[in-house]
Amino acid sequence: MGALGRIGTVPTEPRRCGVQDACPHNHVRAVKSAGDDPTKAAAQERRKKKRKTLMTDPAKTDLPLDLPLDTGPKSAQRRWFRKRYLLVLLIPVFMFTGAVLGLYFQPPGLQKFYALTGLQPGAGSDAPIALPPEIDLPPKMAETMLPTDVVGLARVMPRGDVSVVAAPYGAGDARVAEILVSVGDRVEKGAVLARLDNATALEGAVLMAEANLAVREATLMQTRAAVQASRDEAQAALDQAVANASEAGATLARTEELFSRAVATEATLDSVRTAAEGAKLAVARAEATLKRFSAVALDDQPDVIVATRNVEAARADLERARLDMARAEVVAPIAGTVLDIHATPGQRPPAQGIMDMGDTGQMMAEVEVWQDRIGSVREGQAVELVAAALGTTLQGRVESLGLTVGRQGLISDDAAENKDARVIRVLVALDAASSGLAARFTNLEVIARIDTTARGTP
Repeated sequence: MGALGRIGTVPTEPRRCGVQDACPHNHVRAVKSAGDDPTKAAAQERRKKKRKTLMTDPAKTDLPLDLPLDTGPKSAQRRWFRKRYLLVLLIPVFMFTGAVLGLYFQPPGLQKFYALTGLQPGAGSDAPIALPPEIDLPPKMAETMLPTDVVGLARVMPRGDVSVVAAPYGAGDARVAEILVSVGDRVEKGAVLARLDNATALEGAVLMAEANLAVREATLMQTRAAVQASRDEAQAALDQAVANASEAGATLARTEELFSRAVATEATLDSVRTAAEGAKLAVARAEATLKRFSAVALDDQPDVIVATRNVEAARADLERARLDMARAEVVAPIAGTVLDIHATPGQRPPAQGIMDMGDTGQMMAEVEVWQDRIGSVREGQAVELVAAALGTTLQGRVESLGLTVGRQGLISDDAAENKDARVIRVLVALDAASSGLAARFTNLEVIARIDTTARGTP
């Protein structure tokens, strides 16, 4: 039996001690005092019976203690634990199944939850597995939709996309001084679109470079004149030395003749001979000096070469200063139309550029096709594009298919749409009529339908 059975075997009568006077429980004294008062004795008797009943009757539920009684066999207890553990193991399976079903079907309740919380399925993963919902097609397009058609979101853009016109390289802290064009103007490549306020400083640098070039050119002319003068002086010195040498030779001949006649003394002869030798040496020295200036042309003289190089350096500085003048002008990188202007006079050129341009003469459409549907798309297939802002459909043909799979960049109004869907970008060239209509709607979001049954170009 359990604990309750053991409790039931306790004696019902209080144990009395052998020595009544020395009993610490005061049993005898309590009985005697109770016998003196009949009412107290009856109440005490009822309490004893109640305690006896509670301790011996297992059917009573008002026990003062909640005892865990084990009345069943141990095998049933083990089976109960096994079922409970099995239920705990099934909970993750149920949660995983519910998550997969929710991500795949995306029921309205789940979509409303995403709309309220602002969460996006798959937004926290680089490679999400949530499937995007279907695109809401316009009624007219939905009526003519074929099972083989490929539908995707697209945006209208100029050929070559939008060109951002930024400030020139090295503009620094320059600010916009004036804008020379307006939105919608057609400009040619290289045309000046705006000017910056650093033009004055750059013009000063040009003037300084021009003055430095003038000084270097004057120095070159001075050097050339000095070298030419030195060359002429050397030639004159040589002529004079030759003349002196000739005169000294004639004097030596006369003196030798006079000495042979005993008219001139030997000392005089020696002096004339010395003078003649000195004249010869002077001629040699004059020839060497002239040779230094006449060995090469005038422009090849070392001093002239140094002065010429200084002039060339000054001209390079001038050219650089003139090129720096381009930092004060913002020019058109392409021939096209001004689509938008982001800056005003007095403002620093913003990070997104001063203005946007595009060749709207030929409009294109960039369609995002899901990767599981790109297999049936070919170049040359007919494409129909529609948007509420146009009021009509645009027509075009597939021009090229992208070579990489990227993230979805265009989204619809569905709050539960998967923004991380993997797509391939397909370029569509619009025909002349559609291009003229779409020229006013750059970056307009449209819905494109590609007719994959049409025979495309290989």
